[in-house]
Amino acid sequence: MTRDKMMKVLPWISTPVLLVVLFALWEVGVRALKVSELVLPAPSVIFVSLWDMILTPDTWHHAAITGMETIMGFVIALAVGISVGVILGKIVWLERSLRPLVVASQVVPKVALIPLFVIWFGFGMQSKVIIAALLAFFPIMLNVQLGVRSVEAGQRDVMRSLNASRWQTFQHLELKSILPYVLAGMEVGIVFSIIGTIVGEYLGGSEGLGYLVVRTLNELNAPALFAVIILLSTLGLLLYFLVTTLKRFFIPWHKSVYSTATP
Repeated sequence: MTRDKMMKVLPWISTPVLLVVLFALWEVGVRALKVSELVLPAPSVIFVSLWDMILTPDTWHHAAITGMETIMGFVIALAVGISVGVILGKIVWLERSLRPLVVASQVVPKVALIPLFVIWFGFGMQSKVIIAALLAFFPIMLNVQLGVRSVEAGQRDVMRSLNASRWQTFQHLELKSILPYVLAGMEVGIVFSIIGTIVGEYLGGSEGLGYLVVRTLNELNAPALFAVIILLSTLGLLLYFLVTTLKRFFIPWHKSVYSTATP
């Protein structure tokens, strides 16, 4: 096996092995120290509870609600973030005028706004989608803005000297310069989006995995609580890897893509 192939296969071997070792040490430590199940349940107990949840249709309903809220908030943040980022990237005076307002809107703890969203939009899906969109908006917008400004003036001059139209300049120059920044913002945005969704469900929801966290906590069911956390982590990883996979389709030429295949 060549070194390149080994580097590709290594994560698929090392990560499962590390997880097995971690869970084995966890199991042995809990059993040896006789830790209460209410404090820290053993992995074997957690996986039994997780399997019971997977076999329950209600769990899939809550997972679908969380996934839908996360994706909807992320899509809204993506559309608004790209639009605002392009505008602020091209119009410098407007960006300088709005910068204090944009920064002020981000430093306000979003958790403090959740009660307002619940009052305005109720306990349904709308408030969770808005919270997810607010958290994901800023990293997307900021990265798009940086991408717009990454296009050098000399490159634009070259396109003008070739009599390129505005569409040709955008297609062959600006788009290729902005896309890596957009996708980098999306990677951060999807993580923030699911965090916003879970926090919204945790503090003001009657459906979703965040609501299941609260329910299992109130029931003092620690194994089920850990099982829900595993489900949340799995959902977050799936959405994150889905976004990162888009790089291979949209920017296969970029160093962040092809460098992962080579040492």
